[in-house]
Amino acid sequence: MKEIRNIAIIAHVDHGKTTLVDVMLKDSGIYRENEQVTERVMDSNDLERERGITILSKNTSVMYKDIKINIIDTPGHADFGGEVERVLGMVDGVLLLVDAFEGPMPQTRFVLKKALALGLKPIVVINKIDRPQARPDEVVNEIFDLFIDLGASDEQADFPIVYASAREGISGYEPDEMEQGLIPLFETIVSRVPKPEGDPEQPFRMLVSNIDYDEYVGRIAVGRIERGSLKSGQGITLCRVDGTTQNVRCGKIYMYDGLKRVESEDAYAGDVILISGLGDIGIGETLCDPACVEPLPVITVDEPTISMNFLVNNSPFAGNEGEFVTSRHLRDRLFRELDTNVSLRVEETDSADCFKVSGRGELHLSILIETMRRQGYEFQVSRPEVILKHKDGKVLEPVELLYIDLPEDYAGTVIEKLGKRRAEMLNMQPTDNGYTRLEFRVPSRGLIGYRSEFLSDTRGNGVMNTVLDGYIPHCGEIESRSRGSMIAWETGESVTYGLYNAQERGRLFIGPGLKVYEGMIVGENAKAEDITVNVCKKKHVTNMRASGSDEALRLTTPDTLSLEQCLEFISDDELVEVTPQSIRLRKKLLTKMERDKAANRNKK
Repeated sequence: MKEIRNIAIIAHVDHGKTTLVDVMLKDSGIYRENEQVTERVMDSNDLERERGITILSKNTSVMYKDIKINIIDTPGHADFGGEVERVLGMVDGVLLLVDAFEGPMPQTRFVLKKALALGLKPIVVINKIDRPQARPDEVVNEIFDLFIDLGASDEQADFPIVYASAREGISGYEPDEMEQGLIPLFETIVSRVPKPEGDPEQPFRMLVSNIDYDEYVGRIAVGRIERGSLKSGQGITLCRVDGTTQNVRCGKIYMYDGLKRVESEDAYAGDVILISGLGDIGIGETLCDPACVEPLPVITVDEPTISMNFLVNNSPFAGNEGEFVTSRHLRDRLFRELDTNVSLRVEETDSADCFKVSGRGELHLSILIETMRRQGYEFQVSRPEVILKHKDGKVLEPVELLYIDLPEDYAGTVIEKLGKRRAEMLNMQPTDNGYTRLEFRVPSRGLIGYRSEFLSDTRGNGVMNTVLDGYIPHCGEIESRSRGSMIAWETGESVTYGLYNAQERGRLFIGPGLKVYEGMIVGENAKAEDITVNVCKKKHVTNMRASGSDEALRLTTPDTLSLEQCLEFISDDELVEVTPQSIRLRKKLLTKMERDKAANRNKK
């Protein structure tokens, strides 16, 4: 049996976590000398590469001095916290990666709290030490304060520190004593992360922490053997989440070797393995020796905070662009997502065409929507809503800590806007280069639809990060969108003449030559109320000529909204229509007559 160390790398978004894994793989010698190596090799799916963020937790391993180090690369965004929570049980230590300039950020706090509660041994890596504004000594003090604030034990608070620049491939024990390669980091992992516990002579037991999939062998269970050993083809008992048991046979056993899965005849306590041939298995279920059936506690993750309705597309263009369009297709896909997305919830509603989907944030749900549309699904989604709790006769709503870095010139505008959204300022301090850091406590409802407004107010120079901070009594009404929508008058094709007249009323979302239907939203009105515009209107042809009438009409460039911007923009009576080729905004009630009748009913 080889010596093993199991670690997870946790960090805030864009602090260099996946780049560090790249260098660890390279320094361990898993690549050939002439091999072409992709940057951020662990960000393996298209969405991760496009957005530059890690979405799914992934496993790899490296060898250092005959010691196998199993590494789990975790997401850095709080919306994907469920991906982190379910894999922490597979490791004995964590590398807490912190930017040498930014210091500990919201996600750092969120994940570190979970790791410390599990008693994991932390190693702090101060990354990007070569940044011109790096302030490593101050950052170390901030991290120590964070450990104390989160209730770390004396042993955990006495954490080892390694300084590094993952991009340059250098590391060291002091910021001014750096060396090429990651030997200081590997040595610290080997000496400070404990060996996995577990007696290989006891009956086999393993908790399924992740699910992989192979088109040839089907679902593959991923987890760490808690005790005992396992051989290929061995009979085992599957303990399901609902309390039932089932006898199954272990198929093939795989282990991680660098970026590859390598087949193995047997595995022992402490090994992180993959098992095929178990059929319909899910995350949180336990595999046991049939002679000693003792299920492990089911993996628990924090509850969802945001929900939205997924509906079958019923617009006039329904079925034109998607491959999977029926309620059965939509239902099957959403419930299949529950197998691997542990922090997601899906509920059926009174309507067979509508499903309530709850997640950890707007980004969490928008990634699911984007994934589904790329797979050929066509559907509609409603405006995100926060999930309220009822306790002791009180209505509680989720509240978030909001951290903002922005040029100080824009601070006044942002503070004013957030004040209207019931935000409470906790701290305001200047940082380098004329920037200011603001900290707020704000209801989650107040942040829905705010990000695009924030980017406009800061001219794209502001950065905002949030993390859930519990629940507070309901705050009452919160001001949301202050402008109305421009709605298409009729079905047809948008033309320059119609758009030219409409653009004087506000901001356009579409250009000429696009098919539209009655009730589709084509822009944002400059005033608070909705207006109907005829973007299909053509100029009447006459035999009269007038000075200037033949000059070309000039249109302003339309604002093409991304999926996240669409979700932020819509109000309660609007939907986002999602197809593999298009993202459209629409009113729930398409005709003006239906909307007027609904408005009159609401007045009564």
